[in-house]
Amino acid sequence: MIRAIKYARKATNFLLENSLFLIIGAVGSLIWTNIDFQSYKHLLHVGHWENEWLGMLIPGDTPGEFVKFANGNFKKVFDLHYFVNDILMALFFAIAGKEVFEATLPGGPLSNPRKAATPLIATIGGMAGPVLFYIGGAMYLGKMAILSNGWAIPCATDIAFSYMVARIVFGAGPPAIPFLLLLAIADDALGLIILAIFYPQGPVVMWWMLLPVLAIAIALFLKKQKVHSFWPYLLGPGLISWFGFTQSGLHPALGLLPIIPTLPHAAEDAGLFNWKELDKHDTLNEFEHWWKNPVELVLGAFGLLNAGVVFSAVGDATWLVLIGLLVGKPLGIWICAMFAAKTLKFGLPEGMNGKDVWVLGCAAGIGFTVALFVAGVAFPGGPIQDAAKMGALASFSAAIITFIFAAVLGIKKVHAVAEDSDDAHH
Repeated sequence: MIRAIKYARKATNFLLENSLFLIIGAVGSLIWTNIDFQSYKHLLHVGHWENEWLGMLIPGDTPGEFVKFANGNFKKVFDLHYFVNDILMALFFAIAGKEVFEATLPGGPLSNPRKAATPLIATIGGMAGPVLFYIGGAMYLGKMAILSNGWAIPCATDIAFSYMVARIVFGAGPPAIPFLLLLAIADDALGLIILAIFYPQGPVVMWWMLLPVLAIAIALFLKKQKVHSFWPYLLGPGLISWFGFTQSGLHPALGLLPIIPTLPHAAEDAGLFNWKELDKHDTLNEFEHWWKNPVELVLGAFGLLNAGVVFSAVGDATWLVLIGLLVGKPLGIWICAMFAAKTLKFGLPEGMNGKDVWVLGCAAGIGFTVALFVAGVAFPGGPIQDAAKMGALASFSAAIITFIFAAVLGIKKVHAVAEDSDDAHH
């Protein structure tokens, strides 16, 4: 019995550390949907509750209009899908925001503008390339009117899975790893901005954004009072900020971001996926340590509730998302990185060359989590959304492409004792 518990704990830790609950959830939803579509749809709407304050707006018969109650207020629907996507996923985006914020601290990859210049310019290429291929493809098909709103779907890079693939190819030592992480962090930051600006969840009522401003003021007051626990920040200012987002029309999943920089934090950044971060006990790091594993379970639920598409859903949006991620992403990253390194003379990190940039660009083509999320907000539920989600799911094929190019270009795996021993602590 004790041995069984030990193996179960080991297996759970492996699943948590490698973000595999998300894959299990996504695969489970694909199987479920293709076996019994109706019961899967029923799952999404468990807890269905119509009200005025909390939930998704119901689209009306005219585009841009939403169903209202007799008193003139918008009718909203709260259900399991909303609970996971708009409430629990706020914790996922808060942790992503924490990584972006910490990257700007002393020692962080964004703290030295000159060193960060090439990866940051490459990030712009990693955004522009997919958009150009997606929009170009939609124009070629003559379907701009119905497909253009999905342009941001292939912009996403899944940090965890891209990092995992790059580690398999490059090992722990080469500068390609921190280069990819910086690129992915910057990609995340731009992705959050795009989500906030271009994908509101209904009519935007900006005066509700005074609530996040109030939340920041309260959080700064708590910080001044030397409140160390993250719970008062989360349950006070955090909820106020989140509610402001829900009422303003901006996506509620971004609702915790305004308070993240206000939490007491370390003076410097040890780096993403660095085990030394586990030894830090400032409020911001304790927030991440406490929520890291629960958020992996949230991602499992997100995969289960968002990846449910029938295999016949493959359509134009699938191929546009895929060409954006598998071709536009590595091409954009490589062209802009080479432009920054050679033409602008910013250079590449020592020991890194153009082949490395191309291969890590291929790894960055794994969109998955955020691509799946954006697909869900870019299109209303239906065949186009399902087709776009298929593209996000199929972007895992970027891993195979990465391995092929690594073999063809002769990328050698490098083991660095210090980094490996560090990583073993992670």
